[in-house]
Amino acid sequence: MLQVQLAVSADPAEVGRARRWVRTRLLACGLDANAPFAETLVLVVSELVTNAVVHTGCPAVLRLVWPEGPGPLRVEVADASCAAPAPRRASGEAVNGRGLELVELLCERWGWYPDGSGKRVWCELDCGEPGAPACDRGVLTA
Repeated sequence: MLQVQLAVSADPAEVGRARRWVRTRLLACGLDANAPFAETLVLVVSELVTNAVVHTGCPAVLRLVWPEGPGPLRVEVADASCAAPAPRRASGEAVNGRGLELVELLCERWGWYPDGSGKRVWCELDCGEPGAPACDRGVLTA
């Protein structure tokens, strides 16, 4: 298993930096940044990091956990807030409120658990789908 992580400050501008960081990790594998798996991963990371920095106002740590063999890619975002994530169902005209709904739809599974004085929100994406990264995991190091 390989883990790479990125510290994210409590600034909404950090969401864009997290997306770029994920794309850099994927590009290091030779994966097309526009491939379906890459787009899904970047969207999920964007939603989870947004929730952490906007809704908690706390710094966060984004972690990607790559499996040793077949298995899902795990995305984790840890923050210092102990408040549980609260999925919402946004109305048709709403411009926000769909983050966890998207994560639920795009991932194999997701959840959260208390972690120290905060929490960790996680999700898993199937790496076995066409276009998913299959590279030397060593190039993914941060």
